[in-house]
Amino acid sequence: MDTYQNDNPHQLASAAVVVGVDGSEGSDLAVRWAAETAARRERPLRIVHGLDITATRSLLGSYDVMVPSVIDAIRTRGMKVVADARRLAHEVAPSLDIATEISETSAARVLIHHSKTANLVALGATGTAGTIAHLGSTLLAVASHGHGNVVVVRTAGTEQPLRHDGPVVVGIDGSPVSETAIAAAFAEASNRKTDLIAVHSWSDWHFGEFAGHLNVGLVGPDQETAEDAILAERLAGWSEKYPDVTVTPEVCAPSPRDQLMSRSKSAQLIVVGSRGRGGFTGLLLGSTSNFLVQHAHCPVMVTHPA
Repeated sequence: MDTYQNDNPHQLASAAVVVGVDGSEGSDLAVRWAAETAARRERPLRIVHGLDITATRSLLGSYDVMVPSVIDAIRTRGMKVVADARRLAHEVAPSLDIATEISETSAARVLIHHSKTANLVALGATGTAGTIAHLGSTLLAVASHGHGNVVVVRTAGTEQPLRHDGPVVVGIDGSPVSETAIAAAFAEASNRKTDLIAVHSWSDWHFGEFAGHLNVGLVGPDQETAEDAILAERLAGWSEKYPDVTVTPEVCAPSPRDQLMSRSKSAQLIVVGSRGRGGFTGLLLGSTSNFLVQHAHCPVMVTHPA
């Protein structure tokens, strides 16, 4: 079982892996990933579906006569979605302790609520179940405003949509949020018995495009050496705590997004902070995290500081 930050409510023995479902292909992939993760961590799995009844009533407007039958149909479909997800999770991990929940509120609201105490919250990267139950419409809201670790489960785009080999990759930009991402990445690499690649960028600039020049002279050997030392210092304490994890540090100047996107083609998990340098509470995802949760070739874990 994962053990980092024992005083963290997300690490309590009672903290479940929570997965949001909507019956879509992306949702099914998230259920598989969440069931595997819960079984590996020896944690219960909680399957959650949001009906968003308020939105339905508002959508129907003056057609009051239709409201009861439409809401009954939504509830019936919700029960099927949750039952199908439960069967799928049991296929993946037959002995898994599974609880289910159908909420009257929206998927985003219920998942953000559960993220306060969940070990992690997972949801699929796509949804095709219609506007009301569409997980895709809530993806950025949950990833941006959730608590703890939120995982957007993205397919590898191969015959095996979930990659079970390859390293864990963490993006580090030097902001305070990075420390939370580093902690989660080491725990994930240890739990998965795999290597960790730590990609550090000290700039979000695309130097090759700056002022039309390939090299504007802003980064030299001294800067690179200093950043190598900063990265080594950031990783040292965590390497001592997780001696079983082999770490490969990589320092890059421009475009951390491109570096991490490229790594996602062979990684089994990308870990990033919810905000980058200069981020503030309430800001939506940093540009790199925002891009990855929508385009990466593997699941992306977005970490939020306590």
